Amino acid sequence: MSLPELEEALAPLGLRVRGGFAPDREADRNIVAIAPWAQTVVLIGNVGSELWDKSGAAIMAMSAPDPLDQWTQHVIDPLARSIGGTALYPFTGPPYWPFQRWAERGEGVRSSPIGIQIHPEYGLWHAYRAAILLRETIDLPRAEQPHPCDTCADRPCLTRCPVGAFSTNGYDVDRCVDHVVALQYAGSCSDVGCLARLACPVGVAWQYRPEHARFHMAAFVTARLRARERNS
Repeated sequence: MSLPELEEALAPLGLRVRGGFAPDREADRNIVAIAPWAQTVVLIGNVGSELWDKSGAAIMAMSAPDPLDQWTQHVIDPLARSIGGTALYPFTGPPYWPFQRWAERGEGVRSSPIGIQIHPEYGLWHAYRAAILLRETIDLPRAEQPHPCDTCADRPCLTRCPVGAFSTNGYDVDRCVDHVVALQYAGSCSDVGCLARLACPVGVAWQYRPEHARFHMAAFVTARLRARERNS
């Protein structure tokens, strides 16, 4: 399958090709171990609310607790098989596939002060959902992206959180979750999405729409609360 054909297959789902790279036999031994034939790793993801607009209803029709993950496998597994490839996902593990490192290699993005990888056009409003290992060599040159945070003096993402969950010392996930669970009102993080994320001035045109943001926030809180129960 050519790159344009893959992009054509993904577009109706609200997904895009998000770069890729040729696996290195030394650096990518985990890939070589399961697919010694792989010549290209193609990253698949979404930007803005395209995914929600085109597939939100199908995602919500999936069973809990992880409908987005379940839907992603439901659509990507058969696509990968149809082209003789193998699909990998960031949510299957442990061990987990290093999607953040792959994104740095494949699309040149880097982490923002709040941990989410930032794209110079899409800002914080994008994600990597899957990767497909291909037998063919596809030319996907790594984009050398400027890092928007280097020229952002104010860094509003670090000061907008109502409970100070983000700082130069890291991310206090428990404080964040407790706040979202306790305070649910119009304009809150549970209603419109993470206020720290919304404070970023990059990629404003690609911000998730409120219903899309609410879905992700609810899924995040549910996952963290489940993790607490397992560890208690």
